[in-house]
Amino acid sequence: MKEKDKQLADTIYLVLAALFIASLVASNLIFQKFFYWEPFGIYRFEISVGILPYPITFLITDILSEIYGKKKANQVVIAGIFASFFSMLIILIADFSPAIVNSPVDDKTFHQVFGLSPLAVFASMLAYLFAQFIDIRIFHFWKKLTHGKHLWLRNNFSTFASQFIDTFTVLFLLSSFEILPWSIFTDLLISGFLFKIIVAALDTPLLYGIVYLFRKRFNLKIGEEIL
Repeated sequence: MKEKDKQLADTIYLVLAALFIASLVASNLIFQKFFYWEPFGIYRFEISVGILPYPITFLITDILSEIYGKKKANQVVIAGIFASFFSMLIILIADFSPAIVNSPVDDKTFHQVFGLSPLAVFASMLAYLFAQFIDIRIFHFWKKLTHGKHLWLRNNFSTFASQFIDTFTVLFLLSSFEILPWSIFTDLLISGFLFKIIVAALDTPLLYGIVYLFRKRFNLKIGEEIL
């Protein structure tokens, strides 16, 4: 690969890594708000807004796995974990810092919004750690088995399995920590998993388009990675 192309590939990698980390940190900060979505009146999804950026992280790791390889994808996952814990450390310090009388946000409001974040991030990171590494492992298992063909197969199979593990684990831990009541565990599990499956299926054409552009720009063969 030419030096100019290598620099471009490295720049794109950094941008994807930045989007991944931003999506992950944001999902941990906003998770306490829940909303419902009822497409065509078929099913009522009751899910946390924290789930909205999460599909982006799995799409990005699939792109990185396909184009940059397993090692590069794992590096971004680890960086995301460190970024999440670091952001929670900052929030803890901010939560313990007393607000002045004229502060637009008082101590009680700040604690109500962010006070549960450290426990939530701990639960989320454990679930996320299992899910992302399983996603990458399954993705490369199918990539090797199919000799780099059938991208839709490894994209969906890896995401479906990892998303169920992620959803179940994080809800189980949040309920165990009494952040969420057990009474809504099953409903949130079903809604969260179905929502992630739908998004994963919908992002498959997007993944194909992005991978196609990468292969065309960097002259990559099917299954070939940027080293």
